[in-house]
Amino acid sequence: MAVWRRIAAPLLLAALAGLAACGSVPAPPMARGNDGDAQLLIVAIADTPEPLPGAGGVPRADYRRAPGYAGGTRAQAVADDIAADHSLAQQAVWTIASLQLRCMLYRLPADADRNAVLARLNADPRIALAQPLNRFDTYTGPPAYNDPLIGLQRGFAVLDAAGAQQWASGEGVRVAVIDSGVDTAHPDLQGRIAGQRDFAVAMPAPRDGDVHGTQVAGLIAAGANNGVGIVGIAPRARLLAYRACWASGSSAGGTASSARCDSFSLAQALGAAIADGADVINLSLGGPADPLLARLATRAIERGSIVVGAMPPNGRRDGFPAGVPGVLMVASSDDGVPAAGVLAAPGRAILTLAPGGHYDYASGSSLAAAQVSGALALLRSLQPGLRGEAAFAGLSPAGGSVPSAVSPAGAAAGAASINLCVAVQRLRAAAECSLATR
Repeated sequence: MAVWRRIAAPLLLAALAGLAACGSVPAPPMARGNDGDAQLLIVAIADTPEPLPGAGGVPRADYRRAPGYAGGTRAQAVADDIAADHSLAQQAVWTIASLQLRCMLYRLPADADRNAVLARLNADPRIALAQPLNRFDTYTGPPAYNDPLIGLQRGFAVLDAAGAQQWASGEGVRVAVIDSGVDTAHPDLQGRIAGQRDFAVAMPAPRDGDVHGTQVAGLIAAGANNGVGIVGIAPRARLLAYRACWASGSSAGGTASSARCDSFSLAQALGAAIADGADVINLSLGGPADPLLARLATRAIERGSIVVGAMPPNGRRDGFPAGVPGVLMVASSDDGVPAAGVLAAPGRAILTLAPGGHYDYASGSSLAAAQVSGALALLRSLQPGLRGEAAFAGLSPAGGSVPSAVSPAGAAAGAASINLCVAVQRLRAAAECSLATR
């Protein structure tokens, strides 16, 4: 009975909508497509329902024809005659005492002209009303969050991530964060870590924790509606936290925020990301051209990963990963219009996670790249198998293509920041989300 009710409930709701108040009893199950069924009609006839029998007077298995559900016996006979006269197959029946109507859900023959049949039905003097079974949609708005710091997330708002999260949230997507270590015990990362490996084991982690990797991880996949902190761009994505960098400096506040990596540690981490099937690989780092790392990044792209890199402060595209064809490079939109073939996202005063269960502001193209990695995870959950070329076109304000070779710096690329809501609509034309920042 419970299974039957789960199937029948959507049909009942559709029928209720079709006749304003026509219905109060579940209809039996039937096959319907996502766009409704053009062969279903609602027909109503006058009826005065007979009194309901006493408790236990009618077997439950026979309730479709029971008085008070299907109406009086005379109305049943009229309904049967209408079905026979118009070649209709009855699918469900119920009564509305307040309107003194008996409602039937009929199915047309496969080759019938619905409009012609409706015209004949509405001309039939026995019938009070005949209409199609209409479909209605709720007007869903951006999700509401109980994360207390979401109002301070400037990047989240600029990207219109809330609007995009009506349609996807990164479910099933694995994002490799190749960076310094990640505070996997942070309350906003609980349940978000799919794997963790240390390729810089010879380098001790700072006493106050690995800041940079934690910042990046939080922007990508901090949990949503967990009652704490912030919301990640793709809060349902799973993170592969690969420590390949180690603290190398301190910010003005004394927290070790910058980090350093080398070819050896990065090569191991990239190899692990490929072997572990990462959908998106975030490289919020940069340095000189490196043949080994370039080959690994290229192999990752060939195998279907989307590789994201942070633009260096000098804007040059001759190093790693900036010089690797197919890597999606990201600049801070706060630094002006990006170069051709470069995406942009907010990168100044971005609220994110800090080790020890804390939160703090950070700046730089590393943060911009992390937000784009989150955006790509969200898009990939919406369209599994999405590759870098199509992803770049979806996120680019101009809808362009990712360059196959290094582009010179300084060429204009249009509007500064990506809009994730627009990207979702490019993938799903029927998607509607708030375009708050357009």
